[in-house]
Amino acid sequence: MRSFSKSKIIAYQQCPKRLWLELHRPELRDDSASTTAFRIGNEVGEMARTLYDPDGNGRFIDLDAIGFDKAFADSADLLEKGDGPIFEAGFKAGGALAFADVMLPLAETSDDSDHHRWHLIEVKSSTRVKDYHWNDIAVQAYVARASDIDIAKASIAHINRDFVYQGDGNYRGLLTESDLTHHTFTASSDVEKWIAGARDIDALEEEPDIATGAQCNDPFPCPFSAYCNRHQSAVDYPLTSLPRFNGIKRAELEATGIIDLRDVPDDQLTPLQLKVKQHTCSGETFFDREAAAADLADHGAPAKFLDFETAMFPVPIWKGTRPYQQIPFQYSLHSIDANGTLTHEAFLDICGDDPSQALAASLVAHCCAADTDGDSSGPIFAYFARFEKRVIDDLS
Repeated sequence: MRSFSKSKIIAYQQCPKRLWLELHRPELRDDSASTTAFRIGNEVGEMARTLYDPDGNGRFIDLDAIGFDKAFADSADLLEKGDGPIFEAGFKAGGALAFADVMLPLAETSDDSDHHRWHLIEVKSSTRVKDYHWNDIAVQAYVARASDIDIAKASIAHINRDFVYQGDGNYRGLLTESDLTHHTFTASSDVEKWIAGARDIDALEEEPDIATGAQCNDPFPCPFSAYCNRHQSAVDYPLTSLPRFNGIKRAELEATGIIDLRDVPDDQLTPLQLKVKQHTCSGETFFDREAAAADLADHGAPAKFLDFETAMFPVPIWKGTRPYQQIPFQYSLHSIDANGTLTHEAFLDICGDDPSQALAASLVAHCCAADTDGDSSGPIFAYFARFEKRVIDDLS
């Protein structure tokens, strides 16, 4: 009988059809949308091994190098010894298999003095515990306990967004833990139901007939979306074109066969959404010239138009920066004077060092430079000004 990996069980929870395709038609997968997520996860996982094993006494189970059988055997041996941290320890029991990011031995033992107790930790690259993480660690703990591993504590370790890197190679404090022990111990019956449900889906000769919907992107983009949508004709104006049209309402309409915004009933739209629909259907561009002129009346020329491009890292690499801080490495600045003369200034730094200081100096010089009439006043416009303001605050 097949043992389901944790990822397969999570796939079943997202969509039973996804699980069936994972098991029976894996060649249809398209993982291109997940490349960045995999890279970030690996980067944070490698850092976690350094943080939880500063003395280098732990062991890493390299599944790709040694294969499943030896990975399970080596894990069992190391868990029996209990003399150091274990990374990617593997368990197989109860119809499922899983690999724990971190297993930390605890000082105390159980009633059996030779039986070590463990702290199971799942490492996530997010800055908080997300809903699906609860089920994720419940599966891990269930399989470990079914393998007779004494799990005394179960936690999610995630990025501490308040961590500031000092540039000295010390990342202690980058991860923070959330204790989910009680949840993992009370969710065993749920995990058993998930495994049973996955087994039923696996036994089907044909893929289950499940329409696409909100589940296709919750909690992850499904790698089989292109396959499931292969027969759908291209939509000229998808519902995603409607501003602030939430996923639940969109899924409800799509379930009734409405996939084009022109077919959405007017009474289900806000005034702004209705305006978008009306002008989409008529093909006429909407521009309220009088209102725009009134909004701009107090500003005038000279004026500047600013746009940043930023990079961000889950594990910060430059002194004074935080995880996922958006650090600008490029800007574009257009200026127009009272005579209508348009000029352009730009900055780009891809040398690999922190670009903040050089970019800030260049930005100040360009923004404070006088125009052709000797006037350096006037507004600075941005498409999403709140973002540009936040970047500038960080630079200062």
